[in-house]
Amino acid sequence: MRKISLFIASSLDGYIARESGEVDWLFTDQDYGYPEFFNQIDTVIMGRKTYQQVLDFGEYPYQGKESFVFSTTLQSQTDKNVRFVSSNWEEFINKLRYSNGRDIWLVGGAQIIHYFLKHGFIDELILSIHPIILGSGIPLIVNDSTLETVLELKDAKTYDSGLLQVYYNFKRK
Repeated sequence: MRKISLFIASSLDGYIARESGEVDWLFTDQDYGYPEFFNQIDTVIMGRKTYQQVLDFGEYPYQGKESFVFSTTLQSQTDKNVRFVSSNWEEFINKLRYSNGRDIWLVGGAQIIHYFLKHGFIDELILSIHPIILGSGIPLIVNDSTLETVLELKDAKTYDSGLLQVYYNFKRK
């Protein structure tokens, strides 16, 4: 079975983006393990809002990776870089996990992360915590008491920039 990893950054107060969706506060002075992570995956999954944010980056950043956008509103749209998944998400994810390939990256955003957490689809969390307090924004975890989940710490790395990167496995019940 293929592993689904949530490799993501947040502010110290738990936001993955500003309320506008901007991520201008993210550090870009080092790679923080991104190239190694990117080389071990061959598939990316993201929600509609993250996809629309990615389009603002210029060139599609996940070239060479099979890419899926989960959206109920973009189902008739076409894009040579991605396939749109508009329904039967649980069935689609299960088929994808049991297909041949390398690991799968859940890119974001908050709504798709919530769905994956709620259904127990995330195997690993790699969280880069930036030493900044935004005060508001898009939260990493949507407020939902049914999401209570125990994680197992695998590793933690610190960087001179003040960034803390933590690696967790999700414990299965």
